[in-house]
Amino acid sequence: MTDTSFDIFVTAPPGLEPLLLAQVQAAGFAGAQAVPGGVSFPGGWPDVWRANVELRGAGRVLVRFGSFLAFHLAQLDKRSRKFPWTDTLRADVPVRVEVTCHKSKIYHAGAAQQRIETALKEEAGITIASDAPITLKVRIDDNTVTMSVDTSGESLHKRGHKEAVGKAPMRETLASLFLAHCGYTGTEPVVDPMCGSGTFVIEAAEIARGLMPGRSRDFAFMQLASFDRAAFDALRSAYALRDTNLQFYGSDRDTGAVRNATANAQRAGVGDITTFAHHAISDLPRPAGPPGLIMVNPPYGARIGNRNLLFPLYGALGATLKDRFRGWRVGLVTSEPGLAKATGLPFTQDRLQVPHGGLKVTLFRTDPLK
Repeated sequence: MTDTSFDIFVTAPPGLEPLLLAQVQAAGFAGAQAVPGGVSFPGGWPDVWRANVELRGAGRVLVRFGSFLAFHLAQLDKRSRKFPWTDTLRADVPVRVEVTCHKSKIYHAGAAQQRIETALKEEAGITIASDAPITLKVRIDDNTVTMSVDTSGESLHKRGHKEAVGKAPMRETLASLFLAHCGYTGTEPVVDPMCGSGTFVIEAAEIARGLMPGRSRDFAFMQLASFDRAAFDALRSAYALRDTNLQFYGSDRDTGAVRNATANAQRAGVGDITTFAHHAISDLPRPAGPPGLIMVNPPYGARIGNRNLLFPLYGALGATLKDRFRGWRVGLVTSEPGLAKATGLPFTQDRLQVPHGGLKVTLFRTDPLK
């Protein structure tokens, strides 16, 4: 393992960069700044490992490990052949190459990809494969060729313990950022009355207990030249669990969803502090104890096909929350502002709109209900 420092880039959906920046700063990464599509900060390989394991809202962690100027394909070929690939990549691990060109004299991404792949094969002995575990991302921008490696592999929303999902699952990374936008820090109960596979409830419970999101999965960086198994195992074992007396609650009118959410929570290690029940919105009970946060991702018109069928559901949700949950805050995700309005809840003007599942969804939130 070397002490090399480079630019680390963690990705976030457009519009959520400031929320991810807050997570990066809270995790103690210095020099971080929000940029379009994510957050950038300097660091070394242990920082890369920690970012993958620890950052709840990051989709991927990319490392920009080198760059050079190239004004034509012959120059790209020559400089690619001289580039120290094996400082980062292993000769025995296949690589997939992705190239993009922007405002450069080299404008043909396919031709550029071919030159780089040839250099990797002939100079570094690296196999090229479309299903390779390592993805090399090459960006040619203003004639500067920048090499990045995806150190995550599978998207970081795949925590490694959620096997059962519903038809329109909320990604864990997005759920964590939505919870943060609603002010959740792990010190209050959370209720999701339309819990599906339990994402909001499980994410909130993990935060309260101090469970790292990447604790039970593998990453692409494990197959890079810089990986140090002993150092990484020491890093991952250093996280301490927190005691919590909080409880987290999910419910759904679909018995299969309740069963799946319960199993997911058990696998995630929060089965003892989560409860999932089968009942309608109108039967939602207020938990004993202090108020907290209600997070809900109801069906929307684009998912169901006819939003008019959903107005009674949203109306019932709003009536139940106003009647039984005074003092609680509400966060509601929907693609239909009209449906949010049908709840009759006093949403603030601070609304967050992000892409999700091919749609633009909005997170509406309230102050404590009166």
